[in-house]
Amino acid sequence: MSARTTRNRMLAAAAITFATLTLAACNDGGGVREEGTSTQSPITSATPSSPSSPSDKTNEGTSTGADQAANGTTGSSGATNSTGSTGSTGSNDSNDSAPTSARCSSTTTRTTATEVSRPLNHLLLTVTNIGSGNCNLIGYPAVRFEEAQSVPPAFEDSKPQAVVTLAPGESGYASVLLSAADGSGSNGYTAKSLSVLLNNSTGDASHPSLPAKGVYVDDSIGVSYWQSTMADALTW
Repeated sequence: MSARTTRNRMLAAAAITFATLTLAACNDGGGVREEGTSTQSPITSATPSSPSSPSDKTNEGTSTGADQAANGTTGSSGATNSTGSTGSTGSNDSNDSAPTSARCSSTTTRTTATEVSRPLNHLLLTVTNIGSGNCNLIGYPAVRFEEAQSVPPAFEDSKPQAVVTLAPGESGYASVLLSAADGSGSNGYTAKSLSVLLNNSTGDASHPSLPAKGVYVDDSIGVSYWQSTMADALTW
């Protein structure tokens, strides 16, 4: 047999031996398997998530805080972000705040007494507001001639429906019946001085001048309530 033939047989035997060893190794599970032929899925290792960095946590807190502030609230440890509105107190832009007129007084008015020809035996009292604000003439004047101990009564029918209010410069009026026109009165006398309390015997008295000859007064005397016009006052 030639040397070449012998070498080929040895190579063939070696190849058979290698194939036998390889098959045995595969049957023991230790061999290498081709990809795609396995019936089991390969184990995949989980990739750990990276921890949040301090800057990420800061940004997260800031974003949450901003969102809550926009909604008007904060977290449980924060303060409430309230936006209350301020109302007006009062103020009061209403007419209730308008000042109420005060009573007319001797310091804010000027009083005159004039003897008139019609009606007979009457004296006209005129009160003019010389102050800077409105004032009220309440009721009727309380008049005293000389040293009289009492004031004459008012004619109730002369009572107006409303209080007489005087603006600065305006006047109010009242009449005084001095004596009976038919001479039926008694206890008559001539008076040369007069005091007038403007508001039903209250306040300071005014002292208007009387005619130099004086005026005759008897027990028929009476006064009207304050009126807005001279004509209304002289009706009584």
